[in-house]
Amino acid sequence: MNRQIVSTNIRFNLEKEADRTAWEYLQHRDKKQHRSYSRAVIAAVNDYFERRGRLASDPYLETREKEDAFLLRVLETIRAGFDHAVPVGPANTRLNLLQNFQPQPATIENAVQEEQKEADDTALDFVDGF
Repeated sequence: MNRQIVSTNIRFNLEKEADRTAWEYLQHRDKKQHRSYSRAVIAAVNDYFERRGRLASDPYLETREKEDAFLLRVLETIRAGFDHAVPVGPANTRLNLLQNFQPQPATIENAVQEEQKEADDTALDFVDGF
């Protein structure tokens, strides 16, 4: 197998902010993900030029990416809210109401009498109409 390796030098002028920032990224890189400076620089160069190519062919890509990221954050926030919320459903709500409600005999009797009075009034109003 014939290996073709090209060696080059990269210079960083630490007096320039962009150079200094790039140098600091390389110094603090995730060494499990990028074992060497070469791996990190190769990934960065490829990502940069591939993204520029995608943006050139699709000018709305960046806007859609921002919208997708925003929607993803909204969904994650909603999911987190559901994870912390007490589960409430119609059946559960009714069950809780029934468990906590202890009718008093007088209350039931008063409700029946009130209902009967309304029915009597309605009947008398009907008869008075003739």
